[in-house]
Amino acid sequence: MTLGVDTHKDVHVVVALDQLGRRLGVADFPTDDAHHRALWDWVADFGELRQAGVEGTGSFGYRLAQFLTGAGVAVFEVNRPNRTTRRRRGKSDPVDAENAARTVLSGDATATPKARTGPAGQLRALLVARRSAVKSRVQAELQLRSLVLELDDATRGRVDRRRAADLVAACAELTATDGTSLGLRALARRWQYLDREVRDSDSAVELLVRQTVPGLLAQPGIGPICAAQLLVTAGDNPERLGSEAAFAALCGVSPVEHSSGKTQRHKLNRGGDRAANSALWTIAVNRLIHDPRTREYAARRTATGSSRKEIIRLLKRYIARQVFGEIIRALTPPKTPAAERPLT
Repeated sequence: MTLGVDTHKDVHVVVALDQLGRRLGVADFPTDDAHHRALWDWVADFGELRQAGVEGTGSFGYRLAQFLTGAGVAVFEVNRPNRTTRRRRGKSDPVDAENAARTVLSGDATATPKARTGPAGQLRALLVARRSAVKSRVQAELQLRSLVLELDDATRGRVDRRRAADLVAACAELTATDGTSLGLRALARRWQYLDREVRDSDSAVELLVRQTVPGLLAQPGIGPICAAQLLVTAGDNPERLGSEAAFAALCGVSPVEHSSGKTQRHKLNRGGDRAANSALWTIAVNRLIHDPRTREYAARRTATGSSRKEIIRLLKRYIARQVFGEIIRALTPPKTPAAERPLT
């Protein structure tokens, strides 16, 4: 039997199909763990559940996907139907759930959901908090620089600085009680608090990355934040990717067929995880600036007519292969030698 699930924040809509694609039942269940067990009991009335297609396995459907995986069900990530299918069949939660089940039944859905039960899940949470703090810190700085323009010449000359840290330190020491000074002091203290939060997040991320994938930070140009993002993209079950090519496609650095008729060519993959793609770009540019081996490679490619953009694209593909190998070695548990395996 195959299960299809259209996931939402408060309610999951499920449809059960038999092996011939006939609908056995449709129901909806709240999204808490107790109702996941109720869903399991409901499915058991129809027979043995072997596979399930779940929409949104990285958001609303994450906990349900992990519950089904833990119960021994093969769970596949399902994308929403394309526009042609929606126009032809309409749009409703039972229709979407049935489409998810039929996508699995036809073999079109093959993606294994990403797990977040280990270090990758912890790093994801830290990066979410850090990204929010960095964005708020930038916003506070821009507001500071805007309000400084309203000060009188003497005060402005005393606090206006090019470096953000110097500007913040000067504004935090303002003692005047007018509205502008009070606003500047509040923004400066907010910036200082957010800066401490970012530095604390950086320390936690670096510690966790060093404990999980120490070999990644030993590679040139790879810092803790980029390494953490690539680890989050791979997930705590990177074996689901299968190969270096799959990881490159996930990061949006793989070539894609773009041929027609007598024209045979490829184009750059514009999909994938854009945060991982950005991390690869940062590493590639860092190596072009600081790594002698990469600079020599770039010089050879430039001599043959390659542009800087093309060189960075090739470097990102190479780095993706290198990173994937490090992550697989770090997260794959060592095999127990035959002599040490317990007798069963």
